[in-house]
Amino acid sequence: MFHKDLEAWKESIKLVKLVYKLTNDFPKQEDHGLTSQIRRAVISIPSNIAEGNARATAKETIRFIDIALGSLAELDTQLTIAQELNYIENYNIEDEQIKKVNALISGLRKYFVEKVNNKWR
Repeated sequence: MFHKDLEAWKESIKLVKLVYKLTNDFPKQEDHGLTSQIRRAVISIPSNIAEGNARATAKETIRFIDIALGSLAELDTQLTIAQELNYIENYNIEDEQIKKVNALISGLRKYFVEKVNNKWR
C-alpha cells in the first residue's frame, strides 16, 4: 500500500495544515524558537509514516511509526507550552486532530506488531 492511501498519513497532513495556520499568529520572536520546533514536529509525523511505509520489513516500519508517535507527543507538549505562554487561547480543534492521528498511528503500529509476531508462529 502506498503511504498516501494510509488514513494515518492523510489525517496527519490535515494536522500539519491546522498547526501551520495556528502558528502563523505566534510572536515574531518565536520564528526561530517555538514556532520552528512546533512546525518541525508536525512535519515529522507524516514524513515518518511515509518513510516507515517504504521500508522493507515490518520491524523497520514499526521503528518509524514509533518516531511519528514521539513527534506527535512532542507536538502536543509544545502546543501546551504555547497555550501556557498565551500564544494561543486553546487548541481544541488541533487537540482533537492530535487524538485522531494518535489513534490511527497506534492502530497502524498494532497491525505491524501483529505482523511481526505472526511471522514467528
